[in-house]
Amino acid sequence: MKFNVFTEMEYIARSPGTIILNIHALRTPHQTVISEIFDIEPYIKVEELISTQNENRLMRFEIEEAGTIKVTYKAVIDNFCEIKDFTDIEEIPIAKMESSVLPYLYPSRYCQSDKLYRLANNLFGHIENPFEKVITLTDWIHKNVQYLSGSTNSQTSAFDTVTEQAGVCRDFAHLGIALCRALTIPARYFTGYAYHLKPADFHACFEAYIGTDWVLFDATRLVPLNGLIKIASGRDAADTAIANIFGNVIFTSMIVSCELEESGFEPFYYEQPQLRGLSYL
Repeated sequence: MKFNVFTEMEYIARSPGTIILNIHALRTPHQTVISEIFDIEPYIKVEELISTQNENRLMRFEIEEAGTIKVTYKAVIDNFCEIKDFTDIEEIPIAKMESSVLPYLYPSRYCQSDKLYRLANNLFGHIENPFEKVITLTDWIHKNVQYLSGSTNSQTSAFDTVTEQAGVCRDFAHLGIALCRALTIPARYFTGYAYHLKPADFHACFEAYIGTDWVLFDATRLVPLNGLIKIASGRDAADTAIANIFGNVIFTSMIVSCELEESGFEPFYYEQPQLRGLSYL
């Protein structure tokens, strides 16, 4: 299914500085960038970087003098979401996991899975099917954590979210990741453009490694799972920040949109007891 994505961001530079942006759609076997335009006003030379840990596309540019900067990104993306049946899937022992997924088992800055081990295993440890286990913990987050704009900040962790029982999409994602890792299921942060998200913004959810697939989960249930365009993945939000700013540069405004390019879209959500998962790899 084809989508049009758009971002416009404005900054005021009070002195020279550097910005690293992470707003470009990924190129993956299931996500094709048909066309894209990236523009900065006034013109600044841009360097595209590929992060060493994964395939995230980073744009780095240096601001040499004070002034206002406007960044625009627009693209047409064709994404293919593979839906698989995980009814008979078995949990993979850590000793047999691919080495590339092992970093997503460890605690990280916002996902302190070591602190949530007892909670995760008391609530979900009895479930044998790994997909059902993640679906159940995602449902638990949805029921027990209130989606409340402005209730958290950039320092809020998964452990904080359990305590406060409120958060936004990144907090829901961090908690899902931490609970998965506490259950020895590799999990990683997913950020992207989201169709039907109101108000329009970047969206965060998570992927769990089940069998040999990275499978998408979203405890907020704010958007259809097949209406997401992937920007980046990482251990948590620290690896996937939309912008990293160095110097006296102030972010002032942002517009984000994700719209259908063609008709025939059928929204997909998880419905128990069907154990069918969606992969964005």
